[in-house]
Amino acid sequence: MIRLAVRCRPELGERVLAELLTLAPGGVEEDEGDGYLEYAIYGAPGELPELGGLEAVVDGAPIEVTTEEIPDDWTDRWRDFHRPIEVGGGRLVVRPSWEPQPAGHPTAPGSEAEEAMGVVIDPGQAFGTGAHATTRMCLELLLELADAGHADGPLADWGTGSGVLAIAAAKLGFSPVLGCDHELAALEAAAANAQANGVVLELERRNLRTEPAPATPTAVANLTAPVLLEVASRLEESPGRLICSGLLRREADDVAAVFAERRLAERNRLTDGDWAALLLTT
Repeated sequence: MIRLAVRCRPELGERVLAELLTLAPGGVEEDEGDGYLEYAIYGAPGELPELGGLEAVVDGAPIEVTTEEIPDDWTDRWRDFHRPIEVGGGRLVVRPSWEPQPAGHPTAPGSEAEEAMGVVIDPGQAFGTGAHATTRMCLELLLELADAGHADGPLADWGTGSGVLAIAAAKLGFSPVLGCDHELAALEAAAANAQANGVVLELERRNLRTEPAPATPTAVANLTAPVLLEVASRLEESPGRLICSGLLRREADDVAAVFAERRLAERNRLTDGDWAALLLTT
């Protein structure tokens, strides 16, 4: 099998990921390090371009592309890469279907373990397995809304990808939950994942770069800063609560300021490495 990997600066991640999803026959592997993202795809010889090793420039920033031949037991190794992700101290677990659901976690010293809420997401041709810091922080803020008694009523997931945030929202009590994305592969993945998790999602094809975001009392958006700025510019009705991420830490102030013009004030900010997430409310 062939492994093709692209390493880039975080702000180019969305563009690189979109290009790889057009090639990916077996899913996209994601890793992050100090100041970089790396995406990798796998395929049989002839399915992927034989690029060797090269360096290129996108929007003035360098990217590194490597290809290598790997043993044919790559599927087992690919599975080894994806492990359960615990959020909120183990209260919520995002896991692939081949990993067992953890038994639970103690709520207080000496108390009985509380069963973790499980979200099953198999890696595929859509962003969002729970492993990326931006997804984890969105899930943390969804739990925060639930703890505050706000996990009810309609919610929209702007750019739903695999559906992980929409599915978690539905399990927390939001209803109805709408997931929108402009990629058909993402909507298909979200539909399959919703069925696997026993939840109902309304799914809609919508390009948030050119169309207004759906109006709901609560919304979550794990997008990039440029897309979030475009979304803010054409909002017809601001949600009462908005969780947004996909932001580099240096971009968070600018995004918060633009949404403040839409009467959404920053209530909480989480950071993880180079990344940030915001909870905004009216």
